[in-house]
Amino acid sequence: MMRKLTFYIWMALLMVLAGCSGLLKQPSGSVEQPSSVAEQPSIYPDYVGVTIPVGIAPLNFNAADEQVDLLDVVVRGQKGGEMHVQGDVADFDIDEWHRLTALNRGADLVFTVCMRKDGRWSQYRDFRVHVSPFALTDYGVTYRRIAPGYEVGGNIGIYQRDIHTFKEYAILQESALPGRCFNCHTPNRTDPSAFTLQIRGEGGGTLVQKDGQQVWLNTKTDSTKAAGSYAYWHPAGRYCAYATNSVHQSFFVGKGQRIEAYHEFSNIVVLDTRTNELILSPLLQTDWLEIFPAFSADGRYLYYSTSPHCSVPAEYEKVKCSLCRIPFDARTGRFGERVDTLLNGPALDKSFTLARPSYDGRWLMYCQSSRSNFPVCHKDADLWLMDLQTGRARSLDEANSDDTESYHNWSSDSHWFVFSSKRDDGMYARLYFACIDQQGRVGKPFMLPQRHPRKYYAAMFDSYNCPDFTRVKVSFDVRKARREVFSDKRVQVGVRK
Repeated sequence: MMRKLTFYIWMALLMVLAGCSGLLKQPSGSVEQPSSVAEQPSIYPDYVGVTIPVGIAPLNFNAADEQVDLLDVVVRGQKGGEMHVQGDVADFDIDEWHRLTALNRGADLVFTVCMRKDGRWSQYRDFRVHVSPFALTDYGVTYRRIAPGYEVGGNIGIYQRDIHTFKEYAILQESALPGRCFNCHTPNRTDPSAFTLQIRGEGGGTLVQKDGQQVWLNTKTDSTKAAGSYAYWHPAGRYCAYATNSVHQSFFVGKGQRIEAYHEFSNIVVLDTRTNELILSPLLQTDWLEIFPAFSADGRYLYYSTSPHCSVPAEYEKVKCSLCRIPFDARTGRFGERVDTLLNGPALDKSFTLARPSYDGRWLMYCQSSRSNFPVCHKDADLWLMDLQTGRARSLDEANSDDTESYHNWSSDSHWFVFSSKRDDGMYARLYFACIDQQGRVGKPFMLPQRHPRKYYAAMFDSYNCPDFTRVKVSFDVRKARREVFSDKRVQVGVRK
């Protein structure tokens, strides 16, 4: 009798606990008699109609109207699967989200959104998110975060982000190297086993890391005007191209454009990482400003931008960059003797910068602006795409906005690209991703997802720049780098005769 009584007591307790657990899992407010709204919901970030890859971090979002106190969101896959969340932010479980996107590869996710404001519910017209048939298998992205305060300070940092979750990791922060500015964290075609970055200021130097081994170089020589920056690797991994320049800033008084960044000089060199020698060409060491090198997918050409020398900042409006290429022979380590001009900046009254060829050799993406060799400072900077098979180019209207787009790079399979855009508020550059198919058609881009997007971006006073994909997580010994920077020991590069 006692055993039966104990059994029934335990069963009753389990039922109570199960009921409590069920209550805890229930939405905090049932949707009652919602009024129907003919428009799609206004959400932040704007994920309405975007194209995403399978396995991307969940597209969590807030209502754009901050007076909305509760969201109720149901997501149904065209090929099956469903999720339901409710809260002040649409916060999707990562594992469930990944399963839902995997199940609906090549199909749509349909979002039904209800919002509660002033105690009343409204149901909006459904919107769709397309799950691309093209996978994005890269681990994540690297980028520099920097406050737009125009000076060294504020804990500049190079970070990496797992794009399939919300995890961010610091690679190098200014707190480890006080008073130093660093940039150009450049892997070889998304492979971080070959990696370079530049430290500016006192104790500066160029880091070349290959297969986990750090080598700190002094890339300034008697034959060059400055150390290397704006790097780009040759696909074979032996050579790395750099611009040698000086960056300056001028500020505008009044409303409108805040700042003009410019270069007083700039040339291009190629470093042979086996011999620590610079390879120079008189065609890339002129009185004009050669900048932003990038090797072609097959390594046979070096793309770059060049502009006539102007008296900047007084003649800042005259800086018009042409987009050019020069042959390069990796076997001999020599440049060709002729430069091809693909887009003539002065003749077209435009400036063409930041050439980035896709790794499959099909496309060339670049920035077009009205002037300048520093497009991130220009509201009219847009992304353009050239078909390298036909030479035809077009504006990427699907990805561009009314504000600045720049700093773009390709995924390892060339079906996705990442870029920075100031479309959110005109001040801070955020990261966006977009898909491109074999015909060059581009899906609507989406902002880098965050667990609590409004809270995250409201609290972070940094801009993202120089983003790039990384196939795997970057391995970097910060302690060793700190020791090397403060030791002032550098390997002096030579110049190949």
